[in-house]
Amino acid sequence: MSWRKEQRRAERGYHHGNLKEALLQAALDLIAQKGAAGFTFADAARMAGVSPAAPYRHFRDRDELLSSIAQRGFEQFEAALAQAWDDGRPDTVTAFERVGKAYLAFAREEPSFYSAMFESGLPSDANPALMAAGERAFAVIRAAAERLAALAPPGVPRPPAMMMALHIWSMSHGVASLFARGDAARRKLPMSPDELLEAEVLIYLRGLGFATDGRAQDGKGQADEKPAGPWGKPK
Repeated sequence: MSWRKEQRRAERGYHHGNLKEALLQAALDLIAQKGAAGFTFADAARMAGVSPAAPYRHFRDRDELLSSIAQRGFEQFEAALAQAWDDGRPDTVTAFERVGKAYLAFAREEPSFYSAMFESGLPSDANPALMAAGERAFAVIRAAAERLAALAPPGVPRPPAMMMALHIWSMSHGVASLFARGDAARRKLPMSPDELLEAEVLIYLRGLGFATDGRAQDGKGQADEKPAGPWGKPK
């Protein structure tokens, strides 16, 4: 059978109705099975049930397919972080803790997207739309860090807000990569990933002189006088 006939037969048997979405889903399934670097463009076509030539209608190559997945992942990531931050309500420290939990939850619940975003080896500047999506997601963390930096006691030296955002992002990413994944690569530890990240961030903030044992820290009054619980938080 000629290649042309083979292609026509494959396309006649294609019933998804949306080839681009079918290829994206096929690639996500392959990432879950083999990792972001473990499949070929032809594998994605086969998984989607189309001919090897069909994906070229929508994607230049495998890297462009991965880039589209990573971009979509960052868009969902940004939405999750922004919802958790909620413009710092009801107070900065509480909202900031939610951002950390949302970071870990995304890595745990969307491991294929997370792998495409951070483990695919794609140059971050190869796709302007991907780069912009990543910057928007990081901007949520930076906004939270800027709000935290504003709470620093007068006269206490602290790093710039941008550096704080990078430090906290690095901590979140490290915990997510090692412990919060939803696949077999997840490491075992005697506490939850959320507890581990919370402890790291509190130690970091205390090292910078921030008060972390209360919630009324936004210039709206004194911190609540409550007994300290685990990690110095009020019970």
